[in-house]
Amino acid sequence: MNVTEITEEELAALVVLKQTGVNVLEAAQVAGVALRAGRGRVRRALRCITAGEEELRRQEKTVSFEKAVAAALEARRERRRRTQTDFRYFTRRFMKRCKGLAARRVRAITATECARYIEQAFDTPRQRQKARLILSGVFSTAMKRGWCSENPVAQVDAVKVREERIEILSPQEIKALLAAAKKYRGGMCLAAVGMMLYAGIRPHEVARLSREHINLQEGTISILPQHSKTGGARLVTIHPPLAQLLRTHCPVGRICPPQWPRHWRALRRTPMAGFRRWVPDVLRHTFAGYHLRHFRSYSALQYEMGHRDSNLLRTRYVSMGPVMNATAFWQAVSDIC
Repeated sequence: MNVTEITEEELAALVVLKQTGVNVLEAAQVAGVALRAGRGRVRRALRCITAGEEELRRQEKTVSFEKAVAAALEARRERRRRTQTDFRYFTRRFMKRCKGLAARRVRAITATECARYIEQAFDTPRQRQKARLILSGVFSTAMKRGWCSENPVAQVDAVKVREERIEILSPQEIKALLAAAKKYRGGMCLAAVGMMLYAGIRPHEVARLSREHINLQEGTISILPQHSKTGGARLVTIHPPLAQLLRTHCPVGRICPPQWPRHWRALRRTPMAGFRRWVPDVLRHTFAGYHLRHFRSYSALQYEMGHRDSNLLRTRYVSMGPVMNATAFWQAVSDIC
């Protein structure tokens, strides 16, 4: 029986490997891998091990999705209240509807999982479109903190939203809405409804306005950057019907009453308003349709709406059927004031 002789140096090596507490064969295999990575040079092999240790430590540095959301919210503390509210709503719904997501480590979440989370937590294409943007924001913050090396949402296809045609209100529907607004709680919402209808101001923009932003003498409403949806300032024209309404029903302080969203929903649902189903943005579309038919100017309408160019107007806002009796639109308020 031949016994392989080993040198004292090899014996010492075995002792070193055994002292690691790992199976000697496995320890030798690890050493072999390190030496191959170091191209047979010991110093290079040690550098590979050190670099690999640092990379492993970096990869293991991560947090739960819930903590990443908290950090993303903190990073957005200077944003508008509406932005923060939306961020909270969408992220909470993600964690509520997607079991186990709150505790999931962000570095381990894949693009496939993100796509599944978006589909599982939200029902409509428009919701999923916004959910994708907010989820991407969570991972962007996580990347800045070193909690993940890439944004998996970037690999998720954007949700295509098919824009539906929005029929503008008829003069009769407008009169009914204005009459209902005048009757609802002493007309507390009438000025806001008039601004949305006759100036095309968005509901959330109206909610941020006060009497000080209205200049009846100059005939303008100032939409400040912090009030607008896009972050850009603009001056909106007060057309005669809106001026007539504001002279008699403009509040002294804020334009909208406290708990404005609740009152606005309640007003739309009153039988006097006459709406079976309310279509979001219908007042802004109504303003755009009647404005273009009456003034026949895309550039003027673009300025009033606060758009950077007229593409959105041409493709969405005024891609509608014929506008009936545009003159009556600008006179509809006469019977209310």
